[in-house]
Amino acid sequence: MYFAAMLARTEDGWVASDTELDNVETLSDIADLARENAVDDDTVLVLIEQEDAWFGVVRVDGEDDPRVYLSNAALANRSSYGAMLVDELTGREDGEDDDLDALDLDGTEDGEPETEEEDDGAAASVAPHGPLGDGRLLDDLGVSEKELLALDGDALGTIADALGCTDVLEAVR
Repeated sequence: MYFAAMLARTEDGWVASDTELDNVETLSDIADLARENAVDDDTVLVLIEQEDAWFGVVRVDGEDDPRVYLSNAALANRSSYGAMLVDELTGREDGEDDDLDALDLDGTEDGEPETEEEDDGAAASVAPHGPLGDGRLLDDLGVSEKELLALDGDALGTIADALGCTDVLEAVR
């Protein structure tokens, strides 16, 4: 089960809203959604979590390119929204890595070597284990890269604590 929320920074602090990602297919869609909820082109954070297995943060500052952090790319890659973010961060094309490709069922005979080009493509399509993305995207908001890398369990709650908006986030949970 997913939880997704959007935190928009305002002059008076943070405003949270429950976020539906049903119509989101790309990082650009998430960025557009964030910009629609921004107050005066200020910072918007989209927080995504899947049952304490992984979490992601997408930061949008005005018209700048979105910045993304995933706590565990390999676990995120097993879910639709996480896989979309892994694809964006690794430059992988949508649908490039499916279950059959991951199992090397490419139709070659046992013992038949794949070409070097095929090996490079297969290696590029596997999500890395561990964190992926911009670990410094919350530095100026009070969460250092070291702290972000150490988060587990209720990571979004810890981030909200550091931002001073725990009550606001909990109101939409």
